[in-house]
Amino acid sequence: MATKLYVGKLSYDTSEDELKKAFEAHGTVVSCQIIKDRDSGQSKGFAFVEMESESAAQAAIEAMNEKDLGGRTIIVNIAKPREDRSDSRGAFGNRR
Repeated sequence: MATKLYVGKLSYDTSEDELKKAFEAHGTVVSCQIIKDRDSGQSKGFAFVEMESESAAQAAIEAMNEKDLGGRTIIVNIAKPREDRSDSRGAFGNRR
């Protein structure tokens, strides 16, 4: 089963191709997405890399976490599930 990784503290100049190549050394990369600002298109400095297996994901974490990529020391860990954002009112939206 594929495992999604969070990659943080990326250089704003890092491309998806560079990121994918760096992670392919540790297993098959299913997908690679640098998160960008919706208005400017500028990288937000983090990405998600999906590895084909849990063992490949662990190998990538061990090899890449706190290592230099594009002149920045990146952090790599298992991505946390996305929170449901369907309720835009926030925690106190029901109070009046």
